[in-house]
Amino acid sequence: MLALRIAIGLGLSYVVLALLAWKFQERLAFPAPRGAVPHPNRVGVPNGEKVELVAGDGTKLVGWYLKPRAVEDGAPQPASGLLWFYGNGENIAAIWPVVRDFQPPGTAVLVVDYPGYGGSGGRATEAGLYAAADAAYAMLAARRDVDPSRIYVYGRSLGSAAATYVATRHPVAGLILESPFTTAAAMARQMYALLPRFIVRLSLDNLGRMGRVRCRVLVFHGDVDRLVPTAMGLAVAAAAAGPAEVVLIPGAGHNETYDVGGKAYRERIWEFVARK
Repeated sequence: MLALRIAIGLGLSYVVLALLAWKFQERLAFPAPRGAVPHPNRVGVPNGEKVELVAGDGTKLVGWYLKPRAVEDGAPQPASGLLWFYGNGENIAAIWPVVRDFQPPGTAVLVVDYPGYGGSGGRATEAGLYAAADAAYAMLAARRDVDPSRIYVYGRSLGSAAATYVATRHPVAGLILESPFTTAAAMARQMYALLPRFIVRLSLDNLGRMGRVRCRVLVFHGDVDRLVPTAMGLAVAAAAAGPAEVVLIPGAGHNETYDVGGKAYRERIWEFVARK
């Protein structure tokens, strides 16, 4: 009798856990840290400006636009542009030093806080992520100092889903992915192996979209990433319809690639964007 009660209790606990995971999975995928977006000029970024835009669903978004930095032989006008999509636990207030330091010479950069993140309005959802990505692309392509035929997209971790989305919806010159996962379902199996697969409502299907990505692709991945296994990054790269290159960062876990990759990581991005 005692064993039956224990079994029933464990079964009920499992059902409750599965229901909670089904209901709150967007909160798990999109923790949406808040943080006021600083004005670039007030934190020592003279070539930056704070921008505001509105997504197609009416959500008000805020971001940073960094004007092209000069290069020795003179940047072509209009310049190339880089859309930057960060990871799920980040926002502009937290990562602006990285964006500043990694900005390729002669290239404009636009980074926008997702709905519910940083200083943007709205609620963090998968649909909201894509709506923000569309709005960001439209803003960058409309800039007079940016050549719309030379727009590159960078996406880290969760941001890789926004980046692959843009690459299949809009003309892009190149796609840079850092620590990309394959799908939301695969990540759920990775992190919550005991939960049933059918409860995953999110798609975040990088793997499926890569078959429609024909531009050049550059994938970075830490070789000791325990959160998003390196095998996922390799699978995403292998699924690309166009040319794809993988750069493994030795000794880097999921949240250490900027620091461990260092100058070599940064210059590889610069080289990719500069190549014609």
